[in-house]
Amino acid sequence: MTLPTRRLGPIEVGAVGLGCMSFGGSYGDAGAFDVDAVINRALDLGVTLLDTADAYGASEAAVGAAIRSRRDEVVLATKFGIVSGPQAGQPAVVDGRPEYVRAAVEASLGRLGIDHIDLYYQHRADLNVPIEDTVGAMAELVEQGKVRYLGLSEASVDTIRRAFAVHPIAALQSEWSLWSRDLEHEIVPVCRELGIGIVPFSPLGRGFLTGAITSTDSLSAGDMRHTQPRFADDAFAANLATVDTVREVAAAHGVTPGQVALAWVLARGGDVVPIPGTKRVSYLEENVGAAEIALTAEDLARLEGLSAVGERAVDPSWVNRSTPPPAR
Repeated sequence: MTLPTRRLGPIEVGAVGLGCMSFGGSYGDAGAFDVDAVINRALDLGVTLLDTADAYGASEAAVGAAIRSRRDEVVLATKFGIVSGPQAGQPAVVDGRPEYVRAAVEASLGRLGIDHIDLYYQHRADLNVPIEDTVGAMAELVEQGKVRYLGLSEASVDTIRRAFAVHPIAALQSEWSLWSRDLEHEIVPVCRELGIGIVPFSPLGRGFLTGAITSTDSLSAGDMRHTQPRFADDAFAANLATVDTVREVAAAHGVTPGQVALAWVLARGGDVVPIPGTKRVSYLEENVGAAEIALTAEDLARLEGLSAVGERAVDPSWVNRSTPPPAR
């Protein structure tokens, strides 16, 4: 198939991107698969948006090495702002200080082995730093040619508007799936008003909506999903039952549940480019195939009623924040 393209503001990319968080080990052993094979197959299929972050362990270095000979085919996105706790075992913190922005981009460029980043996201807004200061520093990177376009991740309406007033924002990344729809009421309309593309992460419910996970026993010991509310024992059983509807729709089309879940996200609009992550070429090909599926009005009506048991993995304060951070 030829993957159609979509636009994230001024950026043209394949309609399905590739999330590269798992390349750093967050979903188990990152060494148990071939990063080069996955990324090269993605590019062959027309997947051009590759998404990583400095907080994803070895992911940036792995992605950078894999694209070395095909850099011109890639719209490379990475993120800054989530920093490991000051001591082992302490929670991560968010850093949006301008001086950190400048240091973070140099570190990412070095790990990626490139001279510019196509799309640079603030991974989370820093409550202690005015967004104007952070985005102002990011805008300097554009002027210097180190970054082409700017993005935000899990930002509130207030943060988006204030950031956009400083510099155009090309894309907003946030969780969006059949099970995570809190951004639809306010965030999506504001993005569309401002011409900001939307990049849903975890569009497959962290793999749950594929129907392939029937027990947490199948997850490796280091898999981050062991700590997430929707994978807890009671919630897991309830959520398995809701996947049955996705299976039924998939069976009617002769496709997989994961493809139906992705097709639903793609149907949200032409400015939506999901970034499912995978460590397997077969799953990558399946994800790309979702772009060919046309769900009927009846399908969409059945899927609209689905919801998950348990909170999503992100602290809701990232999304629901509407009060400007204090001035320093």
